[in-house]
Amino acid sequence: MPEKLELIIAEDNPKDFEFLEQLIDGWDFPCHIERANNGQLALELALKQENPLVVSDIQMPELNGIEFARTLWQKKPSARIVFWSQYKDEMYVRALARIVPPETVYGYILKSSPRERISSAIQTVLIDEQCWIDPEVRKVQGRAGHSQTALSDIEYEALVDISLGLTDNLIAQRRYLSRRGVQSRLNSLYTKLGIDQEQFHGDKFGDAFNLRNRAVASALRRGLLNAFELEHEEEDFQAWLKRFKGSQRIS
Repeated sequence: MPEKLELIIAEDNPKDFEFLEQLIDGWDFPCHIERANNGQLALELALKQENPLVVSDIQMPELNGIEFARTLWQKKPSARIVFWSQYKDEMYVRALARIVPPETVYGYILKSSPRERISSAIQTVLIDEQCWIDPEVRKVQGRAGHSQTALSDIEYEALVDISLGLTDNLIAQRRYLSRRGVQSRLNSLYTKLGIDQEQFHGDKFGDAFNLRNRAVASALRRGLLNAFELEHEEEDFQAWLKRFKGSQRIS
């Protein structure tokens, strides 16, 4: 261990940063802490270090924790990152599974955890060089990795599109699909979310249920969607829509 451990804390909430700072100051060895109040600044600081050690929130301005980690690991796969968040959303667990490089050490601890557990998790990853995943997050990992319930990328795209209120026609335009292709993706999504389409078409209920709304409600319960990430998805959609309208005028 070096004489002084160099750590980066990526956290935009002053109270949460202060909590981590006091926690780390209580360790038995000296640490130098650099604070980044957004993901972009955290990336700039981390890229200056040979082997970055980072504690990072997930929901941050400019660059969220997932995108920060993706970019950092592309350039410095040995970087050790502890994600600490109040969320155990499946969407984040799913995203992390796609970006963690082989043999990379990382951690995931919930902010609601006891102080001792948070301290132990950070030390396990950044000092002992061992992965540490919160037990509650492990449960979500199991569901996200199960073949019968885990969403594929195209099923997740379909979920985002219906969450944004897109019609079949617009989804077909955006994803370069036929209407039949759109329906195929949606049917696959409903199956993965455990929505039995037949139960909503019996004599008693008729057309009382809207499958799209049921799918979004189920996804929200599972943590596959949240308002923070949907804001980014809306921005991406509006950018696409602007390009699409421009191409229609040209043609």
